Amino acid sequence: MEITTYQDALAFIHGRQKFKKIPSLKRMQQLLKNLGNPQEKLKFIHITGTNGKGSTTAYTRDLLLNAGFSVGTFISPFITKFNERIMLNGVMISDAELLAEVLELAPHVAKLDQQDLGPTEFEIVTALMFNYFAKKRPDYVILEVGIGGLYDSTNVITPAVSVITTVALDHGELLGTTLAQVAKHKAGIIKKQVPLVLGQLPTEALEVIKTTAQAKQAKVYALGTDFAVTSKKTSTFLGEQFSYQGLEQNFIDLKTSLLGTYQPKNAALAITAVLLLAKQEGWQLTSQIVKQAIAKTKWPGRMEIINEEPLIILDGAHNLAAIEELDKTLKQHFKNYHVQIIFGALADKQPQQMLAKLAQVKHCEVYLTPFASHRPTFAAQELAQKLKMQAFENWPQALQQALDNLQGQDLILFTGSLYFISEVRQYFKEGELSWM
Repeated sequence: MEITTYQDALAFIHGRQKFKKIPSLKRMQQLLKNLGNPQEKLKFIHITGTNGKGSTTAYTRDLLLNAGFSVGTFISPFITKFNERIMLNGVMISDAELLAEVLELAPHVAKLDQQDLGPTEFEIVTALMFNYFAKKRPDYVILEVGIGGLYDSTNVITPAVSVITTVALDHGELLGTTLAQVAKHKAGIIKKQVPLVLGQLPTEALEVIKTTAQAKQAKVYALGTDFAVTSKKTSTFLGEQFSYQGLEQNFIDLKTSLLGTYQPKNAALAITAVLLLAKQEGWQLTSQIVKQAIAKTKWPGRMEIINEEPLIILDGAHNLAAIEELDKTLKQHFKNYHVQIIFGALADKQPQQMLAKLAQVKHCEVYLTPFASHRPTFAAQELAQKLKMQAFENWPQALQQALDNLQGQDLILFTGSLYFISEVRQYFKEGELSWM
């Protein structure tokens, strides 16, 4: 295909195969070799985990930016625009830059296609990111894993610090159906003698990861053992308050603008990773830098207040573990609210179990709705009948029902797939809803 515009570039990327039958890093390594191994010119923090990767990446970015460094970030999926996946100092790659990178990559991809080493969509995006950052030369790049770790296309680097946020069941067809199997994939990012920061993990997963770390002589810094957070219960729902203790540091009275009982943990992982990096590189992470950075961090689509009257929140709780965390946040911050939940999920994400958990939330009604997605969505009508919930043809109808039902202290919560949240968020941000 001829590539002359930004839209052509996106079509080229999205036109590639999503997955290969046999997982391998060989295609990725060959593509990067043909490009001159751009990844070797950069310093990385590598982050994986079932949940929490995104906000941990955002906290890490803001800590480094506040410390005066230039920072690249690579994330997936995007919420509003594809270019969000590749950002320099919080600014996404421009359409023109993306087009230029695709034009540079396309001949290499065509060559590999002829050798039966044709890269997948995510491999192309990852290579594009490495190539772009090698030209821009940020001080550090925060690299978020796409899926798993072991065979993820980002796993071709040796970072300064590795981070594993959480391990729960997700992407079963790719990562396995037990916590130990999933943990093996996450442990794939552990590199020889590279420090590893761990969130609070189930015992079954922790054993696998610690065994791998020991074999790789990677020193482990685990939440609850080597560093800790003390959360402060607050009456306001505009964020979380906590203190951090660990690595000979004590940062008190930290505040996040991000909602969620899990946010202090994510922030603590980022603080620990940056403290380890600062120690390696010989600079100081001060209390003032930490306070300011944690307070200003934003992350779209995660307990994001999109409207205040009525109160409407978006939260991409896209698997059972995330729904369980959402449940804790609702109990802490919104226990006196009548909650109307509008839910849309992908078919392979245990939607019935997720809904069963949501049904237990007090003072709650759940509306099910399909949404536009390139992947199969859940059977909304079928599940609604089974679980005695209401289903709608689309989410604007569900929203209208929620608005009609408004009473006193009400919260309207959109949750489920990040693709669903992305679709809803775009409408709100573009002001396409006439009642706003």
